[in-house]
Amino acid sequence: MATNNPLQNITGTILLAGAGKMGGAMLTGWLSGGLDPRRVAVIEPHLAPEISALAAKGVVLNPDVSTAGAVETLVVAVKPQMFREAGARLKPFVSDKTSVVSIMAGTTIAALQEVCGGAVVRAMPNTPAAIGRGITVAVAANDVSAAQRAVADALLRATGSVEWVEDEGLMDAVTAVSGSGPAYVFLLAEELARAGVEAGLPEALATRLARETVAGSGELLHQSELPSATLRQNVTSPGGTTAAALGVLMGEPGLRDLMIRAVAAATQRSKELAK
Repeated sequence: MATNNPLQNITGTILLAGAGKMGGAMLTGWLSGGLDPRRVAVIEPHLAPEISALAAKGVVLNPDVSTAGAVETLVVAVKPQMFREAGARLKPFVSDKTSVVSIMAGTTIAALQEVCGGAVVRAMPNTPAAIGRGITVAVAANDVSAAQRAVADALLRATGSVEWVEDEGLMDAVTAVSGSGPAYVFLLAEELARAGVEAGLPEALATRLARETVAGSGELLHQSELPSATLRQNVTSPGGTTAAALGVLMGEPGLRDLMIRAVAAATQRSKELAK
């Protein structure tokens, strides 16, 4: 019987190839969101204990084709550098009715079609998926059906929000902004704490202040409907301490220039990975 939960409505087999940090986060989101563990198979040569334990709930671990057969959806979460080798081993699981959902950076729809076959959805999640607060951008090949796209959306949405785009050419910049973006935020917390120590704060206090400030500001940004620029302005009194700091961060060269250069570098690297 159909329910309002799209994960519970999945009737075919979902094969997850790669159960590292991101693949494991997705798997956790699927199961906690209501996906039947008996619908899930995992291929992972180095199983973490928490993944191995899922066998008791019905998840099939490291199946061969005779065990799993052709699958409804193959989710590819291996490292891009390993894809050519891993993809050849995954291809026997793919039939003309299988959708292939990839979360590998820089790996194009054309490359996935060549190596694995199937109806391809290319997606880029980010690490806040581990706590259900990720954001994923996805683009579907022309032969992906509405039903296949709905299953892909349900699987990706289990770890946060999803945005669909029509132009695959946007995915390199997406990777640079949101895929790599959490590292930029963590660096901000790291350097804010370091600057606090330089200003005379004990290291433990500076670290806690930086972490809680970044986390709390992120949650405020999440919950508020105001633009980020307005939130920034709300903190900034003319001639005050915040204005003095922003004068440095927004000067020339400042954070804007650094961020443009950083995102451009990540975008270029994503393009290189596709070659």
